[in-house]
Amino acid sequence: MTSTSFGNHGFGIPFSPVGRARQRLGLFIYTIATTACSCHRPPVQRKALPFPIGRTELVIMMASLMSLNALAIDIMLPALGLISDDFSLPSVNDRQWTITSYIYGMAIGSILYGSLADRYGRKPVLLVTISIYTIFAILCALAWDYQLLLIGRFIQGLAASAMGVLANSIIRDRYDGDAMARSMSTIMMVFMIVPITAPLVGQMVLHVAPWKAIFLVLATAGLATFLWVSSRLPETLHPDDKTPIRFKSVASAWYNVIFNRNSFGHVIASGLMMAPLFAYIASAQQIFFDIFDAGDIFAFIFALSAGAMSIASFTNSRIVMRFGARRVSQSALIFFIFVSIVHFILAEADMLNLWSFTAVLVPSMAMVGFTGANFSSIAMQPFGKTAGVASSFQNFSRSGLSAMIGAAIGLQFDGTVLPLATGFMVCGIASLAFVFWAEEGKLFRRVQIGVTRDKLAKLDDL
Repeated sequence: MTSTSFGNHGFGIPFSPVGRARQRLGLFIYTIATTACSCHRPPVQRKALPFPIGRTELVIMMASLMSLNALAIDIMLPALGLISDDFSLPSVNDRQWTITSYIYGMAIGSILYGSLADRYGRKPVLLVTISIYTIFAILCALAWDYQLLLIGRFIQGLAASAMGVLANSIIRDRYDGDAMARSMSTIMMVFMIVPITAPLVGQMVLHVAPWKAIFLVLATAGLATFLWVSSRLPETLHPDDKTPIRFKSVASAWYNVIFNRNSFGHVIASGLMMAPLFAYIASAQQIFFDIFDAGDIFAFIFALSAGAMSIASFTNSRIVMRFGARRVSQSALIFFIFVSIVHFILAEADMLNLWSFTAVLVPSMAMVGFTGANFSSIAMQPFGKTAGVASSFQNFSRSGLSAMIGAAIGLQFDGTVLPLATGFMVCGIASLAFVFWAEEGKLFRRVQIGVTRDKLAKLDDL
């Protein structure tokens, strides 16, 4: 009797009716066993989160969150002289700490909220921080000395820093690549309405009430935003992406941000571009009231510069998808440097009056509008699941750098605009150097990340 082996599995089975039956039974058992042990199962598709609000409402809501920061800064500008007189401050530059203390709070607070938002979600952290912002606005109105006012402003800024961090993270949850840059630029455009109008609102309040009433306006804005967010904003962080707060994982995310050359280079470049903006805001009241004796039209001139940033952000939102965030922001940065050099030369030659100063200031602010959202979106592109921690650390680095440099520039105010002009020029050149380093010497290139035709089709126009 001959014998044959079953396949290549080594079954020595006699070739007989009984052997055939055993062969069939063995084949059946083998098939069942190998099928059960295989892991070739279709991937589980995670369920998308419901998102009941449209892009338009989301953009306006995120702009409103960010506007709480701008409102808390710019609405105070007309009141700085009154605050200085009321508290009998020893130095004319001490009034700037009303702005600078808030900005320092923003910088330090930025590092706190990313990991909290990645653990508990975006919405709960937002609601808590908006509440703190509102409460300390009221406490600032009750401050009886300058030190208490500065402490209240610092804590208010500490809470308000969550607005920028989480607005960035929420948009990153919904979009990426140039689509994110487009959404951020639209947010910046809407957001810039507040800097345009805030000094005028501040002046209107001062016509009918003491300067402390300005903080009641901030509290009212905070309460209104709290009610809107609590009733309309859904959670954008998917439950699968929630990460526990572990120092090791947070440190790892920070490490990834720092040692991602392209990301961190753009964070530093963005901070350097924000520094002269903060310096201008802190010293604007002294420049227009003391140097140019233009207190009556201060709000109008300030609105021109803020309006230039808003128009730039609007233009950016329309062209960034076509040309790319890198090309647009790098072109704007080079033009900013050119204008700031002209600004420095005119200031050094003492050839600036109110209108020539405005003529160089407005295009400079416009270029900041082109760089801000684009640098932020480029820096965030490598980070998806850890967007909260990444955005938090980036905001901390960006705001901390700009606050320190901006305060240093502002406190150099000597009755002329030369310190400000010098700060604009030096910061612009340094920013370009970091962009050049981040891009490894390859400027004006297009890097398309995460934008597909399907995604573009979903981006409804405002």
